[in-house]
Amino acid sequence: MPPLKDKVPPHNNEAEQAALGAILLDNDAIDTALQYVRPDDFYSTANRRVFKAILNLHDQGRQKADIITVVAELRQMGELDAAGGAAYVASLTNVVPSSANIDYYARLVQDCSLRRALLRVSAEVNTRSFDESVESRIILEETQQQILELGESRQAYSYKSTRELIPGAVDIIEKRYHAKEAWIGIPSGFEDLDTVTSGFQNSELIIIGARPSMGKTAIGLTMAAYITIEKKIPAAFFSLEMSDMALCLRLISSESLIESQKIRTGLLSGRDFGKLMAAAARIHEAPLYIVDTPGLKLLDLRSQARRLKAQQGVQIIFIDYLTLVSSDNYQIPRHEQIAEISRSLKSLARELDIPVVALSQLRRDAEGKRPNLSDIRESGSIEQDADLVMFLHRERETDVKSGKGKEGTSNKTELIIAKQRNGPVGIVDIVFLPQYAKFVSFDRVHQ
Repeated sequence: MPPLKDKVPPHNNEAEQAALGAILLDNDAIDTALQYVRPDDFYSTANRRVFKAILNLHDQGRQKADIITVVAELRQMGELDAAGGAAYVASLTNVVPSSANIDYYARLVQDCSLRRALLRVSAEVNTRSFDESVESRIILEETQQQILELGESRQAYSYKSTRELIPGAVDIIEKRYHAKEAWIGIPSGFEDLDTVTSGFQNSELIIIGARPSMGKTAIGLTMAAYITIEKKIPAAFFSLEMSDMALCLRLISSESLIESQKIRTGLLSGRDFGKLMAAAARIHEAPLYIVDTPGLKLLDLRSQARRLKAQQGVQIIFIDYLTLVSSDNYQIPRHEQIAEISRSLKSLARELDIPVVALSQLRRDAEGKRPNLSDIRESGSIEQDADLVMFLHRERETDVKSGKGKEGTSNKTELIIAKQRNGPVGIVDIVFLPQYAKFVSFDRVHQ
C-alpha cells in the first residue's frame, strides 16, 4: 500500500464535468445543484472557477448561464485561462446528453468533497495529538464539533408544499386527540404547569431561576425524579454544586417521604426503614444518570451530554446550575462567558433534539420582590436564548414573622412562567416541603 501522502485525495472529475455540463445545458439545474454543492466542493481548480462564474451570473440575475455568458464572465473575472479557456468550457456540454441526472452528479461531487474534508479533520487531529500543550479533551470536543458541522453542512436543503405537509399534521392532531393528554412533550410532574406548557419540548432551552434557598435544586430534582421514576424516561442531572451521594440521599428522602434530618442522623424507626428500602428500590430502577463534576467546563458538559444521549438514550438534561459552568475562554468578561454558555446550551438542545433545563441564580436586588426577566443573573443573553423561562417565588419565613407576609403561606410557592416562546405566560401554584426537599402540586396538598 502506498504511503498516505502519495495518495490523490478523493475526487471525481467526470462527475464535476457532468454537473457543470448539465447546468450549461439547462440553467434551471443550478438550483438543484446548489442543494448539494458549493464552489469549494469541486476538486479541479478549473471546474471550481467555472462554477463560480455560473454562480455569479445566477446571483446577479443578469443572464442565464450558457457557454457564451460563462466564458464572458470568466474573462471579466480574469480567470478564463485558469479555467481551461473557452474550448474547455464548450467541451463540458459534450459530457452529458441532458440535465436529467444533475441530482446524481451533484451528490457524487458532494460525497468526494466530504471525504476530503474528513481527511483534513483526521490530519489535523493527528498533528494536534502530538502537541502536548493542548489538552486531549479539547481536541476530542473540537473534533466532535467539526464532524458534526460537516454533517450539518452537507444536508440537502429542500422544500415541501402544504399538500405534502397537511396529511402529517392531521395525523399528529388525530393521535393527540385519541391520546386525550394535555401535553405533547416530557411531563414535569406538575399537571397545571404541563397544561400551560404542553410539557418540556424537544430542542428547547428551559431556564428555572430563583434566589438562594428558594429550592432550585429541589425543583430540578423533583422533576427529574417524576420523569425517571414515574414515567421511566431516561434523564441526566448535571450537578455542579452538590455531590452525587448528597443528591441520592435527597432523592430517597423525597421519594420515601422520610424527613431528611432523620436520614442524616440515622434515627429511623423500623417502619421508616421499610419505606426507605421501598423508595430506594424504585429509584434503583429509574433511568436517571447523575454527573457530579464541580467546575465542569462547557466542552466537557457538551461531550458528556452527547455520550449520554448516544449510550443511554437520555431524553432530557438538567443542569444545576448554569452560572457554575466554566467557560474555556477565560480572557473574555464573565457576562460574555455566560452568553457563550447560554448559546452553547441552546445549540446543544437543538443538536440532541431534547429539552435542556438549566437552573439559574437571580440578582441580589431580586430579593423581596416577585422576580422578572431582568433579574436573571450575569447576562441578558440567557433570556434571549431561552424558549421557556420560569421563576420560583415565595415569601420567606422572616417576612412572615415580621408581618410582611401572611401566616401559613411561607411554603406556598409561585412558579412564574415569565417567558414562553410558543405559549402563554402565567403563574402556577406549588408547595415546597422543606423536610423532604421536595415540591408538590398545590392541589395535592389542599385536597
